[in-house]
Order: sequence, then structure tokens, then C-alpha cells
Amino acid sequence: MDRRRIDIAPPHIPGFRAVPFTGVIYVMAEAAKRGYAYGHPDWCNLGQGMPETGPLPGAPPRILEAPISTADQEYAPVAGIPELRSAVADLYNHLYRQGKASQYTADNVCICGGGRLGLTRTVAALGEINLGHFLPDYTAYEELLNVFRAFTAIPILLEGTDGYRFDMGRLEREIMGRGLSALLLSNPSNPTGRTIRGLELASWVEAARRLECTLLLDEFYSHYAWCATPDEDGLVSAARYVDDVDDDPVVIMDGLTKNWRYPGWRTTWIVGPKAVIEAVTSAGSFLDGGGSRPLQRAAVALLEPAAVRAETAAIRGAFLRKRRILLDGLRDAGMRLDVEPEGTFYIWADLAGLPEPLNDGMDFFQAALEEKVICVPGEFFDINPGKRRSGRASRFRTYARFSFGPEESAVAEGVRRLGEMVQRYR
Repeated sequence: MDRRRIDIAPPHIPGFRAVPFTGVIYVMAEAAKRGYAYGHPDWCNLGQGMPETGPLPGAPPRILEAPISTADQEYAPVAGIPELRSAVADLYNHLYRQGKASQYTADNVCICGGGRLGLTRTVAALGEINLGHFLPDYTAYEELLNVFRAFTAIPILLEGTDGYRFDMGRLEREIMGRGLSALLLSNPSNPTGRTIRGLELASWVEAARRLECTLLLDEFYSHYAWCATPDEDGLVSAARYVDDVDDDPVVIMDGLTKNWRYPGWRTTWIVGPKAVIEAVTSAGSFLDGGGSRPLQRAAVALLEPAAVRAETAAIRGAFLRKRRILLDGLRDAGMRLDVEPEGTFYIWADLAGLPEPLNDGMDFFQAALEEKVICVPGEFFDINPGKRRSGRASRFRTYARFSFGPEESAVAEGVRRLGEMVQRYR
């Protein structure tokens, strides 16, 4: 049973259905019913996938205003303004493709008005194919997989006992055995933090090329790669392993939301072969019509390579401290981890060893709200429309996702409250 639907009645207006919130939006709405508001000093938001947006030591100065010219009153092109498209292409070439003959150009980039919109444009452009996706993964995928009916979504379960790894042999068997034409995944993974990188990521790209299966890669946490080596500059991207930017079936989604810590700008991009960019641009022409021209123009300066490296280094310094605080606190409270996060700013914790009722993700979430702490129940990452229709309980029912995105003081206070809450139930 989808417990989000308990109090969601169909609209009384004919023709409409009950539409559940995505997991993160659901928990934020529940918190708001109890008095939560953004910036409220009494609350610790360990639920929402939002990084702290203020200054960090060593990071470039935050942009606090953007000029708006007369030309900015007009629509932006559906694919984005040429200056930003070129800046994105140049950045990827600088970070990942130095010395390679095949280089990205503006024609390989489409600018979108947010991460979900980039995903929506992408899946709207898919044909009548089998699309593989992994469990668990990002909550917003579920409605996308359910609403667009041209393709058939095929879930692939990852096991916590294996650290959510997926070896090359199994990848090839799934692609060939299920007739997959595309695979959708977040890397680094939201919620588990599992990160495919180095030779493993190179093998995935090679398999996609050889088996003719497109990788749709959500790389919104690619600058939060704690396992990345110094020669990778703390960055992980499949763009490093693409041979031909217009022929290899690799489509990358990223933007300012996480890696630049500007979620409110709603400025993101899709990078891929020109033919794909043309298709997703066409989808954007009827889905949304294009993003904000002045914010796209202001974003160009943020993509200067030295600024990107400084921001990434600042993120690494600040977020690794918060990662350790949250890891230690959750373990001290009695939660078990299948894997320590190799990327993202999330910790995926198993609550099964906690006393009742805290060993259930939804019950834990409700109890945490009473402490003014927000987390996300694990069942929301079970992005399997078939499971929803079957009414079966999620296999991630005993899990929850916790974020170390907020300021360090909020992370420390939030995990302290959770530890005290668990103790009261023992």
C-alpha cells in the first residue's frame, strides 16, 4: 500500500486523478503541517535534498543579484541561450575531455528549468522501448516512469548485502535478456551514495556503446564524490569515458542545483549526442517552452573552470565533516548501514534494529517530526510503479534517508535529537 495516498482524495472536478507528492515533497508538506518553514531555527531539515547555499571557506563569492536587461524580458530559446550552452560544453571538455579528438559543442547541450524538467524532457523523448531503472533510486523517477506510456519501465533490484553494486556480467545479462534500449540511474546514487567511477564507469560506457543501450545518467551529485581520486579532481562523470560525443549513447543530466549550490535558480542541462539534444529540445517546446533568460546569462560566469574547482574543493572540506558527524551519530543511535556513502550528501540507514515503532521508516519519520527533525522514509525510493499497483509493502520499509546537506550546526543538532529519541524508546 502506498501510504502517501491515505489522505489524498481524488479531486471533485471530473477527469482528474489523485496525484501523490514525490517522497521529499511529501515529507516537507507533512513537516509544514507541524510548523516547519524554510529557515525556521527550531527545525533540523535532514530530509530535503538541498545543500547549504551560503558562503563556504575557499569557495567563490555567492551571487546575490543578477542584472536584467531589456533583451532578458524576451523568451529564452527552448534549448537555452547560446552563451550558456557553449559554456557547459567548454567546461565538460576542460574537465573530462582534454586531449580527446571528439569534443562537445553547444549543439550537444540543452538548458532546462530544473532537474526534474530535464528528466521530464528526456523521458518524453523516449520511444517504445524497454527502459531499465534501479531500486532504490531517486523518488521523482516514479511518476515519470508511470505517466509516460511510450516506454515500458523495468525495475532492477540492487541488494544492500552487495553494497548496491552491479557487476558487469549482470549488467550485460539485464540489457540483453530484457531487451533494454536505455538505462536510467543516478550516479552518485540518491539515496545510497553508491558511486560508479574509474574503470568501472568506463566499462559501463563501453557496454552501452557495444550493446546499443543508452545510459541516462543523473549526475547531479557528481561533485560530491568522496571516493574520487586526486587526478579526478573530486569529480565523477561518464563524459570522461565517451569516445564520440555524437555517437556514443550517453546522456548526462546536471546543473547548478547541487554541484554549484544554487537550487533556487532552476538552471540545469542535458549533455549528449546532437540527435538527442534535438529530441529533448523538441519535447521542451511543448512541455515548458524554455527557462529563465537572465538566470541563464548569470550562470555563464559560474562555469569558469577555476571557479568550479574552488567550489568543489570547498564542498569537499565542509561536507566531509558533516558526513562524519551524521555517520557517527546514526550508528551510535543503533542504525545499520549497508554501505557508507561514496558520494552525494545522503546516508541510507537501516532502522530494523531499532525498537518498535522506530524500526519502520514511516513511523520513524512521524516520530522524528515530533522532535522537529525531518528525514525521508525509505519506501519512497522504491520507484516501482508495479509495486504500487500490487499493494505490496516495500522491501525498503525499514530504511530512511538522512541528509547532511544543511549547515553543520543543523546536522549535529538533528542527529543529537534523533539519538535521544531512540533512547527514550529503549
